[in-house]
Amino acid sequence: MAVQLRQAAVVGSYVIAQKLKGRKHFPITLMLEPLFRCNLACSGCGKIQHPVEVLRRHLSPEECFKAAEECGAPIVAIPGGEPLLHPQIDEIVAGLVARKKFVYLCTNAIRLEKSLDKFTPSPYLTFSIHLDGVRQVHDRAVARAGIFDVAVAAIKAAKARGFRVTTNTTIFNDATVAEVQEFLDFASTLGIDGMMISPGYPYEKAPDQEHFLHRDQTKALFREILAPWKTGKKRWNFNANPLFLDFLMGEKDYECTPWGMPSYSLFGWQKPCYLLGEGYYSTYRELIEQTDWSQYGHKSGNSKCTDCMVHCGYEPTAADDSMRPQNMLRSLGSVFSGN
Repeated sequence: MAVQLRQAAVVGSYVIAQKLKGRKHFPITLMLEPLFRCNLACSGCGKIQHPVEVLRRHLSPEECFKAAEECGAPIVAIPGGEPLLHPQIDEIVAGLVARKKFVYLCTNAIRLEKSLDKFTPSPYLTFSIHLDGVRQVHDRAVARAGIFDVAVAAIKAAKARGFRVTTNTTIFNDATVAEVQEFLDFASTLGIDGMMISPGYPYEKAPDQEHFLHRDQTKALFREILAPWKTGKKRWNFNANPLFLDFLMGEKDYECTPWGMPSYSLFGWQKPCYLLGEGYYSTYRELIEQTDWSQYGHKSGNSKCTDCMVHCGYEPTAADDSMRPQNMLRSLGSVFSGN
């Protein structure tokens, strides 16, 4: 089961409650970045390009809890940097779980197997493992040989200990349909609790700016990749709303929901979203009330949003759309079937 029933019920109830309160801008997932430091230098990520004095800093558990409470989102994703480098990451996770937040700890898994004793299996905790494809593809993406095998070993160890584990895969324009499908087949043999795939976004500080997908390329590529899943020939277990996958294939015409996954880090609340760095607010309320949301999204004409089809902007849109009566059955069906 990809998106577990408990999480689906909580998020669905939360979305309905927000709508009944007349709120247009509300978060579903908090992207909580407790540090930017990392033990890899992935070509598609610019996080470690921050100055050394920034890379040495990290949020305290109390700052993380305050952000989660201020935001109120039912899901907290913890990316980075590499969260397992944080000296108090176990305290942060335990505190969020105690608050009944669904925590997705996003990790490259280099330190995961040695860190498992710090955590307790819970339906509220999922390790989201960065795997960008089969061995040669992933090791090239992270610029270090052997990391794919380390990550796979960590996945098996975490599953053996009773933890929920999902994978997180970013697709670039040099991906081949055959290689991505081979990876999805392989990942499905690991007994994981779901897979997430999304096109990459061209972070301004990313070393490699040549391999990000344009919107038409994304639709064409994902249409081919997901064709066996769409027709039922493959029962790949995705940790994603099926409506979001329809969007990636060009079957849905969604507009971005940038406030759906707000980002909090060392600098504060990032405006307007996790992907664009246009300054920071000190409070979540300022982010919501002072951001001119009409300036963002594909239809806004903002050149930075032209090709974006990333999950952090469009998964919230799909979640909202799944509340419509004609879409509820399909979304609920994916919870039970993994399709």
